[in-house]
Amino acid sequence: MRWLLLFGLWLCYFSFGAIAASIAPLVTVIQTDIGLTHSALGSIMGAWQLVYIAAALPAGMLLDRLGARVALTLGVTMIAASALGRALAEDYWQLLGAVMLFGLGGPIISSGAPKVVTGIFSGSQRGLAMGIYMTGPTLGGILALTLTHSVLLPRLDQDWRQIMALWGALALIAGFTWLVIATVAGPGVRGFGNEPHQSSSKPEGRILPKIIKTPGVVLLLCMAVGVFLINHGLNNWLPELLRHGGMSTTEAGYWAALPMLIGILGSLTIPRLATPERRFKILLVLCICASVASLMLTITATEVLTIALLIQGLVRSSLMTVLILMLVELPGMDQRHVGTASGLFFSAAEVGGVLGPLGLGVIYDLTQGFDAGLYALSAVAAAMTLGALRLTRLAGKPGAVISDP
Repeated sequence: MRWLLLFGLWLCYFSFGAIAASIAPLVTVIQTDIGLTHSALGSIMGAWQLVYIAAALPAGMLLDRLGARVALTLGVTMIAASALGRALAEDYWQLLGAVMLFGLGGPIISSGAPKVVTGIFSGSQRGLAMGIYMTGPTLGGILALTLTHSVLLPRLDQDWRQIMALWGALALIAGFTWLVIATVAGPGVRGFGNEPHQSSSKPEGRILPKIIKTPGVVLLLCMAVGVFLINHGLNNWLPELLRHGGMSTTEAGYWAALPMLIGILGSLTIPRLATPERRFKILLVLCICASVASLMLTITATEVLTIALLIQGLVRSSLMTVLILMLVELPGMDQRHVGTASGLFFSAAEVGGVLGPLGLGVIYDLTQGFDAGLYALSAVAAAMTLGALRLTRLAGKPGAVISDP
């Protein structure tokens, strides 16, 4: 039954990834239809991340209050409404509002998934389960990027609105499937948290300071900003970076997909290996690899570039999952408030999600190249390496074990 619940989570996160990536392959078509400039469409594409920053913490609190079954259903319904709203949009403001709605529903899914997995899995199975559901948004994004022009547009009369409606319908199906699974199978799974917690009398205003004061939380939040800064920066600029290095647009698109494909393998293996006794060492290695891979991307030799993209894919898929595992298993972390803690994590992390693409773009305009930006990403990863060492000391000694709650 636990794995059935995980399948429902995976469907929700798959929908998240598909809708999040749905505009990118349709930029030219949408601009032509609605009459938008690059700047206007760019502001629309980044709107949900700004909303996400403000909504992530309240979404986590809502999750703790309503329970996973109801809250996740609400979250998926909201991202479905976002996709359907895009299909109906006739001007800039309507499309902007539809995309912003995604920023309200998305953090409920992001916070709900680790909360559910933490409750129903333990040990190495917890890391494996987190790795499995993290393949959902990756596959959703890959399908949205690869099928839009090759399959969907030709079969839907070149109508981008029908594509948005299709993703919205799939999200509604995912939400309904989750609701049925959680209602039927959830009560039989120990630790599911199907219903809201009533045992805590503390208001949210007292819960949040308690979470922040937990040793290691602030450092983990800072590292989350770094992870999203690197991931979102490279996710958005990697095709252009590769094209700037001499590839054609088509070649750059294929090569940019390589880290996403390798990331699926990383999601299924590395978090499972990150048991408490090995977690610090794995985190340290991942941070070092992130720094090295960013430096290697400045080299255009095919062999070096291939290795850099492979490493970057493994790091991209695993680093965030390992950090979430560490957060929810910190000594002193009340498991009743994991939803709030996860919301705080993603709220902080999305600051990096905004700064990463923006920072690389600004640095490119200043230097007329990507090398300086890649050096900056490498420096961020190096700082995260120091953070990993600090976490080890906070745990007591190198190799210290954080026990499963």
